[in-house]
Amino acid sequence: MRYFITLITIFFSHTIFATSINIVAAENFYGQLAKEIGGNNVKVNSIISNPNADPHLFTTTSATSKEIVNAQVIIYNGANYDGWMEQILKSQKNLTVINVANLIQLNKPNINPHLWYKPDTMPKLALYLTNLFIKLDNKNKIQYSQNLAKFLKDNKQVQDNILSLRAKYAGMKVTATEPVFNYMTKAIGLHMQGLDFQWKIMNNTEPSPKMLSAYLDLLNGHKIRLLFYNKQVIDGTTKNILAIAKKNGIPVVGITETMPQNISINSWLLDQLQQTEQALNMSNK
Repeated sequence: MRYFITLITIFFSHTIFATSINIVAAENFYGQLAKEIGGNNVKVNSIISNPNADPHLFTTTSATSKEIVNAQVIIYNGANYDGWMEQILKSQKNLTVINVANLIQLNKPNINPHLWYKPDTMPKLALYLTNLFIKLDNKNKIQYSQNLAKFLKDNKQVQDNILSLRAKYAGMKVTATEPVFNYMTKAIGLHMQGLDFQWKIMNNTEPSPKMLSAYLDLLNGHKIRLLFYNKQVIDGTTKNILAIAKKNGIPVVGITETMPQNISINSWLLDQLQQTEQALNMSNK
């Protein structure tokens, strides 16, 4: 009987004092990073999480607002990428809000909003989250610090891969349908062409005939060695560009704005870097 009572006491004691930091991330790569740093001590809900859907078409619902009300920590990209989150937050109080663009000091007009592909973004956010979680839940300080150390160790493979690619391919001319991966291509040292066209497509505006002609000449004139395209935005324009690239034997690499499920941040980034290396190797032959 005493043993049974002891078990009940332990169970209720654990239940009452269990810690769970409730986090809502606008995008699932930020939510995934919070999971990797927080481990079992955080509960994360990522609002945009479908890697097969266009994140630009996302619209909020009443359920979105309810999720945010129950959160302690909010993580969103900023830089006009997820303005819907800022609208919701105007009516919320007593939340710890992390605007990633502000955190890395890149919240400027007309900035490329795809900040998660900037190589130093995730390490900076990981360190910030670690310090925040320790502040909110100091008794698990060691676990958070260990999780950060593991993340940074794995991220070193990403950084090393970038340096390796830079040593081999810096200066090579490439292009893209949208500027999704451009922070990463800049870190590799690739020379991105057709930027004005990419911004038009990203902002869902019509490029001028002159702009379109100049962009297509990059492909037909074999002036670039690789084409990156946004796998989540496949419209008539993108299909036409991919067909022209294929016709001209130009390798293509599909990039996503939302990360796949059940994969770590660093594994996701490494996979895309490896695809890039394979394509660059092909273009060198």
